[in-house]
Amino acid sequence: MLKPFPRSGQPVEREDGYLPLEAYAALGEGRSVALSGADGSIDWWCCPNLDSPPLFDRLLAPRDGGHFAVTPDAPFTSEIGYRAGSNVHETVFTTASGKARLTESLNSGPAGRLPWAELARRIEGIEGTVRFRITLVFGTRGDTAGPFISSNANGSTFHVAGLMGLFRHSDGVRIETENDHAITASVEITAGRSELVAIVAGEHQPLVIAPVADIDRRIEVSCTAWRDWTARLGYCGRYKEHVERSALALKLLLYSPTGAIAAAATTSLPEGIGGQKNYDYRYAWVRDAGYVIKAFLRLGAHAEANAALTWLVKHLEERGAHVLYTLSGETVSAEEELDLPGYRNSRPVRTGNAATGQHQHGIYGDIFETADRFVAGGGMLDLRSGALLARLADECAETWKMKDAGIWELPEKQHYTGSKISCWQALARAVEMAEKGYLPGNCKDRWQRARDRIAVWIDDHCWSEAKQSYVMYPGCDRLDASLALAVRFRFGNPERLQLTCEAIDRELGAGPYHYRYTDVDAEEGCFLACTFWLIEAMTLLGQADEGAAKFDAVIKALDRNSGTYSEMVDPVSGAFLGNLPQGLTHLALIQAAVTLSGLDL
Repeated sequence: MLKPFPRSGQPVEREDGYLPLEAYAALGEGRSVALSGADGSIDWWCCPNLDSPPLFDRLLAPRDGGHFAVTPDAPFTSEIGYRAGSNVHETVFTTASGKARLTESLNSGPAGRLPWAELARRIEGIEGTVRFRITLVFGTRGDTAGPFISSNANGSTFHVAGLMGLFRHSDGVRIETENDHAITASVEITAGRSELVAIVAGEHQPLVIAPVADIDRRIEVSCTAWRDWTARLGYCGRYKEHVERSALALKLLLYSPTGAIAAAATTSLPEGIGGQKNYDYRYAWVRDAGYVIKAFLRLGAHAEANAALTWLVKHLEERGAHVLYTLSGETVSAEEELDLPGYRNSRPVRTGNAATGQHQHGIYGDIFETADRFVAGGGMLDLRSGALLARLADECAETWKMKDAGIWELPEKQHYTGSKISCWQALARAVEMAEKGYLPGNCKDRWQRARDRIAVWIDDHCWSEAKQSYVMYPGCDRLDASLALAVRFRFGNPERLQLTCEAIDRELGAGPYHYRYTDVDAEEGCFLACTFWLIEAMTLLGQADEGAAKFDAVIKALDRNSGTYSEMVDPVSGAFLGNLPQGLTHLALIQAAVTLSGLDL
């Protein structure tokens, strides 16, 4: 269903060249993700892969960044929305002279993903006449490449470093200028008429010059494929529309060449405007992969869950238990800064990620919870995977007393309560899986003893009588919203967990949202996953009605776009913050909705 953007029905406007983040919808085909704005401009596309340097980067460089705009040349209003059950997106533009629809897709073919990237944009007349300006500005990959156009007897191609692309268009589109920097064109659309513009691109590969009619047909082929996938989910619980939309967002982040799951599709979108918390999320975190695998299992997307778990086990075996990996399974590089203005002048713009050098105990809990859910859903672990998990359980039992960076990847190492709970979770699941024959049982007694010692240590050191809550780490009075996850992990004393959730809601809540931890509100917005974690915890603790009320409230507050959610939100303005689409947000929504529905594996 299409809805006005903004919801007030006013014209879409840029401020200093920037759109609000909630103006963007995500397009994808399992290899890359593009962000299309409500004014018809695609301002972000890393092509051909999710983690490639961007071809379009106006999101981070509004004046001269690469983009692909199809925009009415007169004042307009917009209605936006995905087709039901699909990642094909539509925008309806209304001007004084008419109304037209823009339908967008990163195309796939009848047999799945195409050998090239194909970004298709169909323009259809609905009423009257609408004239469109079409602008294709080639990005410079962070000022590291000089775009150019070359021509031969078969046509013209554009080149950006190793990327070669074709600008394809139907006969009614009139090319006005074409040079090494940009291509501009125009088209006039009347009711019942349809035109198409598209980009076909690949890196270090020859390209077929696809007929425009074939590209246009593949929009519908892609839509059918998305709808078939959604229909196979078979979800029958509450909030079906929101669960399916979030599942489709997660599917965009599943990198089909390897099975890796990216945390988000962007880099350096700020957690607070003007701040320095701007990070590259185009990598695969063990934590996120584990949560997404569980969400896919709960929805019946077994092929995706199996692919992701296979990828995870393979690279744990090859490289050890790291916090994150590249989408191809390599070690993530250290942070580097790019000379770009950043979103709303929020610098620095980064590639790489500093968390690559951290240790987080949480990875143990994530790995074992994922494996436990996999076998609970009827999956079978091979002997090599079982041996790997046993080694990781030994490692967890050996190292749990050490300080770490915690779930929030903080520079100050501490005995974070959430990390200790994750170690307990890992060993608890390891013991259970060994008892059921899924893991070698020769070390089970050791794991059990370590599990019990961790539980006693947490209750002795991390509970605050003054706060009536578990605190962030021993000796402090700070709260940590991620401790709501302890309920899902089946840790400890339900009464203490209930009191902890109440304290989190009371002290970290801001409207329908929640901050990550105490005193972080001056630096960033509210972290959306924390709210859904709290809702799930309350439901599991027997407060389903209150949890449902909170779910309804946050969904209403987030109803600002087509359903592409970010990492954070400004609780005052409602503006989206942080990278998007954010996998952790969408999967936490799914977990909360499924739990509210009383469903499980």
